[in-house]
Amino acid sequence: MARITSIKGRIIHNSRGTKTIEVDVISDNQYLGRTSAPSGASVGKYEAVSFPKDGPEESLRILNENSKKFLEFESSDLKSIDETLKSIDQTPNYSKIGGGLAYAITIASIESASKAVGKQLFELISEQNEYRFPIPIGNILGGGVHAGPGTPDIQEILISAPGAKTIRDAIETNFKVHKELRNVIEKADPSFTNGRGDEGGWAPKCDNEKALELCAKACENLGYTLGNEVSLGVDFASSTQWDEEKHLYVYERAGFENTPEKQIEFAANIIEKYKLIYAEDAVHEEAFGDMSELVSKFPKTMIAGDDLTVTNKDMLKKAIENKSCNAAILKVNQAGSLYDALEFSKVASNNNIKLITSHRSGESIDSQISHIGIGTNSKMLKVGVVGGERVAKLNELIRLSEHDLIQGMAEV
Repeated sequence: MARITSIKGRIIHNSRGTKTIEVDVISDNQYLGRTSAPSGASVGKYEAVSFPKDGPEESLRILNENSKKFLEFESSDLKSIDETLKSIDQTPNYSKIGGGLAYAITIASIESASKAVGKQLFELISEQNEYRFPIPIGNILGGGVHAGPGTPDIQEILISAPGAKTIRDAIETNFKVHKELRNVIEKADPSFTNGRGDEGGWAPKCDNEKALELCAKACENLGYTLGNEVSLGVDFASSTQWDEEKHLYVYERAGFENTPEKQIEFAANIIEKYKLIYAEDAVHEEAFGDMSELVSKFPKTMIAGDDLTVTNKDMLKKAIENKSCNAAILKVNQAGSLYDALEFSKVASNNNIKLITSHRSGESIDSQISHIGIGTNSKMLKVGVVGGERVAKLNELIRLSEHDLIQGMAEV
């Protein structure tokens, strides 16, 4: 196998214009793997730290000091690379070097390895013999920390096309709904400025219920039936509403507060009324028991942990023990290294937990997570609908559809 002969980094910018680190890994003096780290706005307290206190510049300094430690490793040897990263940073959450650096090094390495052996990246990380496209799911209406005042407290309302026969059809259906939603919003509010949130979802001034109604109306206008050709999903991001001192969920924009019991009822009503395919973080990140109630009530809906499980296999094992989710978000930079994220995916696979591989709100134009979604047998790929950094992932799926390696769409 190819060996790492060069590794270097640089400071570039993500989709929010925020500094991040990009890493180049070259194997056998010719095979370039290049990756830059994303970052989230809604961040779980237990996930890897994106960068040390002094920012990505400190991550770059540490890389420059330690780059020789990675030379001569096989670029596909994620375990050895991961162990080297952990020897440099022995903190539990990469607070010294930054999870962003671990992310960029490990994904750039496996991309370099894939080029060296002439295989797709997803083939190198997969433990399966057959591959399917995860169903693209993307933000069509944003609120919370992804959008400004006046928008809903709910962070994301998402669209997916589980009834699509091909990946191209699935992607184009999402585009159609996103476009039609703009028309629906403009009709409801002629003063709408076409503002969008971090991930490209429209950001209108409305409350939670109105936002969901607008999204359902856009689907209806196109002749789609919720729960059939298309399905909505919701990222509640409830940890952003949770007030530990009050022991209440505080919906400041909508002007109400929920007890934990009322929060379960609030989420359940939305799941049921809008036939959600997917509900993420419907309660706060430590409410394992409350999540289990929703799993029990809605076994056919993906009740997904994100802040709850933070792409950490030990947190996922705890969720499994408590029956707190039947689905989980996989965000590599939450774990830090790709090796850690793949260990998480193995635990999910062995326990019938459906995976949703996800982008972050501050994204790069890289497309490797499309391969990670395929290689981990994820049921869905949460990468947005519009915006160059989002479309880059969708376009990669279309390119991959030209090969015979992938046998149709995942079933959820």
